Amino acid sequence: MGTLRACWVLFWFGLITVLLSPVQWIFVTLNLPFARLLPFTYHRLLAVIMGLRIHCDGAVRKNTPVLLVANHISWMDIVVFSCLTPLSFVAKREVSTWRGVKLLAKLQRTIFVNRERRTESQKAANEIAERLDDGDCIVLFAEGTSSDGNRVLPFKSSLFAAAQEAGGQTYVQTAAIAYTALSGLPLGRRTRPLVAWYGDMEMGNHVWALLKAGPLDVHVRIGEPVTLAEFGDRKALAAHTEKAVRADVSELLSLRPFEKKAPLVEEQV
Repeated sequence: MGTLRACWVLFWFGLITVLLSPVQWIFVTLNLPFARLLPFTYHRLLAVIMGLRIHCDGAVRKNTPVLLVANHISWMDIVVFSCLTPLSFVAKREVSTWRGVKLLAKLQRTIFVNRERRTESQKAANEIAERLDDGDCIVLFAEGTSSDGNRVLPFKSSLFAAAQEAGGQTYVQTAAIAYTALSGLPLGRRTRPLVAWYGDMEMGNHVWALLKAGPLDVHVRIGEPVTLAEFGDRKALAAHTEKAVRADVSELLSLRPFEKKAPLVEEQV
């Protein structure tokens, strides 16, 4: 049944991707407002197809520039966050070279950065600031890499300069994510790495295994909006967001996160 499920998901993924990618390419090329909205619809369809149940506490501020600072666990995070609001991501430069993935990333207007070179980080911060000035919501995985899902890695502060470089009023919100159940069974310390994609894991094998495993429950907590002015500099802002995300992830993993609500995306597969 697991193999049949995975094949079913991949079939529908391929179909909607083939149908919608040319449309999104036109929207991006012509810089139309729909370029922000179509990925939101696309990922909500994917979430339904995959049986992804998203439980969200809090909301991303609407109609204003937002730098959404999050922890990072899996490639599945892209689908989860994209279901919450129209947004784009900051990704490491290598993603722009991955076959298949690079096309989807570019169609979602991803900002690529080489964190190993300081000049490149500043260039990326300026690009993020420009997008924020345009009113975009940008997701920053502040750890700079993904974890095993049991912990939050130290945040890197360099790209927080985007909040400082942006000309208008930019809000910063935290987004803590935790995968809590697989096929209806709670995930624990030993089983969370089944969902996590980190280290030198091969992506194709991980995607196949996770799709075979069954539907996922994921909890997200969105923090209250703050501004750089409240903290003085990017390092203080980075420290604040890291502390907030650590606390929220800890609560989400303790199985007492918040009052149970209906999932944002219901399981259909």
